[in-house]
Amino acid sequence: MKLGKAVLKPIVTEKTYALASEGKYVFKVTMLATKGSICEELKRLYDVEPVSISTTIMPGKSKRIMKSRLTSKPKKWKKAIVQLKKGQTIDLFPKE
Repeated sequence: MKLGKAVLKPIVTEKTYALASEGKYVFKVTMLATKGSICEELKRLYDVEPVSISTTIMPGKSKRIMKSRLTSKPKKWKKAIVQLKKGQTIDLFPKE
């Protein structure tokens, strides 16, 4: 599910669920995405006003291949933590 050119998809984990209660949301973005392009795309996709955006480049973790000594290393990727204005939310998490 690709959302746009800069924002690829939301990251849904227990940690990001806890951050969402503070008004912070985490997205996987392209390596070439800038904070400005992420801000514009979130305004267009979700109609929200980001207060701050922090980006981090996450390293690829080494993984063993099927019980052998060979390892593979996925590419590094970039994530963006977006804080919204008070009272604004993005509905990313399913209700049970």
